[in-house]
Amino acid sequence: QVQLVESGGGLVQAGGSLRLSCAASERTVRSYAMGWFRLTPGKEREFVAAISWSGGNTAYADSVKGRFTISRDNARNTVYLQMNSLKPEDTAVYYCYAQIGGFKYWGQGTQVTVSS
Repeated sequence: QVQLVESGGGLVQAGGSLRLSCAASERTVRSYAMGWFRLTPGKEREFVAAISWSGGNTAYADSVKGRFTISRDNARNTVYLQMNSLKPEDTAVYYCYAQIGGFKYWGQGTQVTVSS
């Protein structure tokens, strides 16, 4: 059973930056694609970014492209989300996931609040 623990969320002013981390309990995630979703009350869960097991391929939602960067360190079983030029509409609970085949493991989420 893979456990994922997010950290790095917090309160930041618009235009600021945050770096989220997601540490996995098992080194098996090194062969998993990983990524981030976010959830805002009253809205559907939104895909944010994803990265292949090797880190060679990444994907981003249009809403964050050019501002967010996903990366991973397989030696540390950790995926990161560098968030720059944050906007109030980025306020959400951010969840990381690890995916093998059609199954996803999820973290508990970390709150990001961007004040205007």
